[in-house]
Amino acid sequence: MRLNDCHNNDDFRKLAKRRLPSPIFHYIDGGADDEVTLRRNTDAFETCDLVPSVLTGVETPDLSTTVLGQTLKVPLFFSPTAMQRLFHHDGERAIAKVAERMGTMFGISTIGTRSIEEMGAFTNGPKLFQLYIHRDKGLTRDLIERCKAARFDALALTVDTIVAGNRERDYRTGMTTPPQLTPRSLLSFALHPGWTFNYLLREKFELANVAGYIKQGTDIASSLIDYVNDQLDPCITWADAEEVCGEWGGPFAIKGVMSVDDARRAADIGASAIMVSNHGGRQLDGSRAPFDQLEAIVDAVGDRIEVILDGGIRRGTHVLKALAMGATACSGGRMYLYALAGAGEAGVERAMSKLHAEIERDMMLMGCKSIRELDRTKIIHRT
Repeated sequence: MRLNDCHNNDDFRKLAKRRLPSPIFHYIDGGADDEVTLRRNTDAFETCDLVPSVLTGVETPDLSTTVLGQTLKVPLFFSPTAMQRLFHHDGERAIAKVAERMGTMFGISTIGTRSIEEMGAFTNGPKLFQLYIHRDKGLTRDLIERCKAARFDALALTVDTIVAGNRERDYRTGMTTPPQLTPRSLLSFALHPGWTFNYLLREKFELANVAGYIKQGTDIASSLIDYVNDQLDPCITWADAEEVCGEWGGPFAIKGVMSVDDARRAADIGASAIMVSNHGGRQLDGSRAPFDQLEAIVDAVGDRIEVILDGGIRRGTHVLKALAMGATACSGGRMYLYALAGAGEAGVERAMSKLHAEIERDMMLMGCKSIRELDRTKIIHRT
């Protein structure tokens, strides 16, 4: 399969599977336990139908929206994901370039592979940093100060990862960071020489934002599960989230909110937005899909706080359904990670251009001149 043969997310997934060694591919592709929630995140969009209007004279629909103080040309942005340079050497730089050209926002992770300082200088586009609260509170405070110095536009605190989910695919493949050649993985690395030579011959892999603090950021091979369980604080509370919000002092999102009560608490502590997310089905298997919770959360807090639907997005119609249900915007990871893994920046450009074209075309077919015309009258739940 070639890049030009890729027309949807499933095509990009197949391309990534061909290019990546098995442990790396299954790290992107997998979820927790039986992966019920992983599948449900996308399947949930099929529980309702769009209701189009006709003869409305739509020519060029307005897709713009404002998220976390940033005006975006499209209501879809790149959710922060870990270890991008492991999937392709372009890594976070590819995502930043495509986001800037699209006029949207991208995020980098605490456990990303390009530093806050590098990415702050690399692009003038809207930038979001995803923060974990570590056991070492000094590390957490330092990350916040570095984001301020690098002029990041917004901060998102991830709150659903106090302990790592049971990602059995990683156990089976022996996935570690950095990857290690073992009898189990050696054949897969040998059968993917393009990825293997790039990994061995280019700059050394590291978790750039924490490499100066902990050995797991550089030269100790461990699973991401070990990193989460060893380094992140499992006892964080709403008081901690409020403290981070105050220390940051700018547009602030809480990522991983799934209940109405938690959405209200996020608004109460002064968060600018919530990201309705279950971590891509990688944490609590059997939990609700973000789209299934969206209506209740919007009804409870949509007039107080921005509501971002994060996860499961594979089509332009998924974005329209979320907006019609009341979301401010959508974000996702796998929607671009497969493309990054398959073809680097060119892959991300093609994948996101396809999604952008779908959103625009679907808006025209819906008879909507602006995304602000998408409301509950445009969507019906199936009985």
